[in-house]
This record gives sequence, structure tokens and C-alpha cells, in this order.
Amino acid sequence: MALQISERVRALAAETQAGLRGQFDRIDAIAEENTQKVLAAFQKHRVAESYFAGTTGYGYDDIGRDKLDEIFAEIFGTEDALVRIGFVNGTHAITAALFGALRPGDVLVSAVGAPYDTLLGVIGVVDKGPGSLKEYGVGYRQVELTADNQPDLAGLSAAVKEPGVKAVLIQRSKGYSTRSSLSVDEIGAMCALIRAANPDASILVDNCYGEFVETREPTEAGADLVVGSLIKNPGGGLAPTGGYIAGRRDLVEAAAMRLTAPGIGRECGSTLGNNRSLYQGLFLAPHTTAQAVKTAVFAARMMELLGYRTEPASDAVRHDIIQMLHFGSPEPLKKFCRGIQFGAPVDSYVTPEPWDMPGYDCQVIMAAGAFIQGASIELSCDAPMREPYTAYLQGGLTYESGKAGVMLAVEELLNF
Repeated sequence: MALQISERVRALAAETQAGLRGQFDRIDAIAEENTQKVLAAFQKHRVAESYFAGTTGYGYDDIGRDKLDEIFAEIFGTEDALVRIGFVNGTHAITAALFGALRPGDVLVSAVGAPYDTLLGVIGVVDKGPGSLKEYGVGYRQVELTADNQPDLAGLSAAVKEPGVKAVLIQRSKGYSTRSSLSVDEIGAMCALIRAANPDASILVDNCYGEFVETREPTEAGADLVVGSLIKNPGGGLAPTGGYIAGRRDLVEAAAMRLTAPGIGRECGSTLGNNRSLYQGLFLAPHTTAQAVKTAVFAARMMELLGYRTEPASDAVRHDIIQMLHFGSPEPLKKFCRGIQFGAPVDSYVTPEPWDMPGYDCQVIMAAGAFIQGASIELSCDAPMREPYTAYLQGGLTYESGKAGVMLAVEELLNF
């Protein structure tokens, strides 16, 4: 039994892959260096079978949980880290970090325009319910992108000098915007600029989708804190839920108090038998991330051959796993997403339709047949149903399965 892929699409896939050897070699070299970094951290911290035992109830003295914190800190080059299945998603982890870093009367600055949609309610830009930063008296400013969709460095320098600014949020990935994702070097330059203009401001980076795509992380380039989700890159496709915060010890500790309660912090939080999956997922993460990046490059090149506009282009150096594909109208976008769903190992028979997804200001279509619900490191494709009708493709546990999913999506698109 074989997948229903026409000879036309198979020939196009062969042509696509033939021109990607240089890109794939570069991606593999990054994965190899990051794998050695992770392995060295596991060995230094003497990972043992006993670390995989789970705890229940309060979760006191969970050595596997506490050692994983140390390993994340080692890998990200930081003083401390907090890795917990109690974080329900990346937005939750970022929220804990922001509430830990800010107090009533402080001002938060977003460095590259509006942050990801789900954070707008957290900040209080839009009313998504009680408990926003705005409701607690935290002010907010955002530095808009320049006319050519680049970070406004002069504007950022001026914004962080304003009275009350105590934290700056940098979103590494493009999210649902059409700007380019930021490289670690670009984030480093922004950190240096912020530090010069306001030495007292804490710099937080939303690191979702970016972990292990490069050989350095933003905390190795000047950021005070990085935050992300375990069901994206650092979970390696095995972590069932959770998030992480890594960086300056006082900021990590403050976030831990927001996750649980003051006086409890990181001391409680049972792992319920998930430690093995978290450790194994982290060990596989550099390789799994590389598979997702290869899938993105393949998708970009194949769509370019069909005449579609992509960002980043197939020959570009990558800074996250997200691939934008511009369709310009709703119907081809929906067709492509449905094809990605047909290529999933789970729920491949389901037809995705746009729906009112919580946290978003318009309908969203999401193709995601994953072993872990919502895991963006597994092949998925989603898009807000608004102009310019751009799909955001990410993931692929293996390049081979990711490639097959893209081929099925193109098959569906060509039958439109």
C-alpha cells in the first residue's frame, strides 16, 4: 500500500530535493554540534536511571525534575532554569516570566511590534478576561517595525529610555506576522543596544520555535531570560506537555513563585512519571529540530518551483522552524492545510476547517495530526483566515514523513 501521490508530484519532489544538498549539510552540522552539547550536559550531570522515577502529590525531592533544571541551564548557558509539566503551553511560561519580572507601575516594552496573538490578552492590549498585566498596573509600549518590516533599533533605544521601563520582550520567531524571524546575532545586537540605553531593564526572549536551530541560544548573546514550550523544539517530540524558563537566577525564581505560589516556588510540582520522556525528548531535540528545518526547506523549495512566494526562501539560513507560504486567497490555503492533514500519522482522515480558536482575533485553520496534541515540532500547518492568507508550516519528526506530508499537500493543491 502506498500514499496516493501522482507521478507529477513525485517528479517535482525529486527535482526539489536535488537542489538542497548544501542546505541539508549545513543543517546536519548544526544538529551534530548541538547534540554534542546536550550529550556533554547529560554526562556532566551524571544522568542516571533513578532520574526517570516520577513523583506524585506535592513532588518534594524529585531529583529527576531538579537535575533537568540544571541540565537546561547548562545547555542554555544560564545561571538557572525551571522546567515543568505544570506549564500548559509557551504562553503560560512567558506569562509567569513576565509577572515575575514586573511590578505595578513598571512598563513592558515589546521590541518587534505586537507579540504573538495569545500574549495580547496577557498584556491587556485586548480584553481576554481578568488578570492581565494592565489590570495589575503594568504599562505597555511596543516598538513598531520599520517600513521594510525590520526591527526599529533607533525607536527601541528611545523606547527603553522612557520612565518606568523594567522589562523588554523580544519575540524570536515571526509568529503570525510577516517579518523575518530573528537570528541569535540580531537578538544579541538588540540586547547590547537595550543594555546601553537602560541597564536596569530585564531582557526576556520568547524562544518558541527557535531552540537548537542555531548553535547558540539568546541567553548566550546577552538575554536575561529565554522561555519556551516543551511540545515544540526542546521536547524532541516526546515531551507530553510543559514549558521551560532559563536565565538569570532571580528572574527564574520569581517566575517559579508565579507558577505555584510565594514561599512554594519550585519546591513543589510532581512529575507523574514524565521525567523519562522529558529527558529523552531533550536528548533527541537537536536531531528532531533538524528534521523539522529540513522539512521547512523542502516545502519552501517545492512551493517556489510552483510559483508561490515563501519566507524564508529555500536557500536562506534558518533561525526557527517556521515556514511561511503565501497563498493570497483563502481556498488554496485551505486546500494546502487539508493536504498536510492527510499526511499526518494521526487523524489523517479529518478535514480541517477554520474555527474560532481561543486567544485569536479571527478564525484559524489548523492541520495537526500529532501524537502530542498541538505539538508544533510534529508536522503541522496553521493560518489565520485573514489577508494575505499566509500558511505557517512547522515541524516534522522525521524529514521523510515531513516530505511526504508536503507532497500530499501539493497534490491536494494541484487538484484545486
